Amino acid sequence: MSDNTTSSTAADAIVKKRRNTRLAMLGGVVALAAVGSTAYWKLHASHFVSTDNAYAAAEVAQITPAVGGTVMEVKVSDTDAVKQGDVLLVIDPTDAQLAVAQATAELDRATRRVKSLMANDTNLSAQISAREADAQRASAQLAAAQADFERAKVDLQRRQALVASGSVSGDELTRAKNGFDAATAQLAAAKAAAAQVTANQRSAVAAKEANAALISQSTVDTNPEVLAARARLDQAKVDLARTVIRAPLGGVVAKRMVQLGQRVQPGMPLMAVVPVDEIYVDANFKEVQLEKVRVGQSVTLHADIYGKGVTYQGVVEGFSGGSGSAFSAIPAQNATGNWIKVVQRLPVRVKLDPAQLQANPLKVGLSMHAEIDTRTGGQQAAAAAQAPRTAAAN
Repeated sequence: MSDNTTSSTAADAIVKKRRNTRLAMLGGVVALAAVGSTAYWKLHASHFVSTDNAYAAAEVAQITPAVGGTVMEVKVSDTDAVKQGDVLLVIDPTDAQLAVAQATAELDRATRRVKSLMANDTNLSAQISAREADAQRASAQLAAAQADFERAKVDLQRRQALVASGSVSGDELTRAKNGFDAATAQLAAAKAAAAQVTANQRSAVAAKEANAALISQSTVDTNPEVLAARARLDQAKVDLARTVIRAPLGGVVAKRMVQLGQRVQPGMPLMAVVPVDEIYVDANFKEVQLEKVRVGQSVTLHADIYGKGVTYQGVVEGFSGGSGSAFSAIPAQNATGNWIKVVQRLPVRVKLDPAQLQANPLKVGLSMHAEIDTRTGGQQAAAAAQAPRTAAAN
């Protein structure tokens, strides 16, 4: 009995020892894993932030007409690739051509009018000279009439003084009175003629000044009236050129809404051109992830359309001016009192490598996965921060 008890105790001790050894080994493995995980997090993983809330985007060009009219030709359809300057559609140019013809005629008429004003300036100068001669003649006639009046006045006074002595007959006195009356009338007529000549002279001078104001300090080509008419012609030519709508940049046609024969108005959306070679990524990171994120840091991206087999290299280009909720149609009203704190997301713009983008094209709205390496881009971020201060100092 004693031997059996001793054997059982020894066996229990061996089992216990083995269990303790295994527990020690397990604890060591756990501790080693914890140390390894902590080291990995501290040395590597803590320097990366990632998100699946990222999408391809681009500065889409909206195609709108600058002039109204009827669509005569539509050259493209959705998904067509176009280059910058390619014709997208043509608006009937008839109205614009008529406007050009009218503006051309108005310019010709304005040119002729200015030339007439310049020629009239010489004529008005001659008229002023003629009026000056008339004034001199009227002055001489007034002086003669004044002399005749004085002589008739003296002659009448003499006759009147001799009537009492009988030396002058009544008939002679009558003739003297008639002479005096005629001289008085001639003097009044001469004064009226002189006043009229003076008025005509002032009118001629005013007409010349008014004419000179229209042509002073200008030639036919620099006259304001001609310049205004030429500007209307240039505007008409611009409107004619705008009847042909061209692609402002290269890309892919999307959202075509215009049809042949449709009447369009300025500003009406017709289609869009998506610059697929200039696509970037909007990565919506949580605000708690952005503590170490700076402009210029490198980004590794994957697109769901290609999977993990295709990797894009990008650079943090900038941050949005506000969170997504701040720019939503109905932003949150946190001041109402019914407030629950929600972690916000801030769009971060990532510029893609053009060579990689050309090798593996993306389309607007495709889902992306973005991972930022916060260890990179320190010098680029510092340079980007220093640039505004340097420019302000200069």
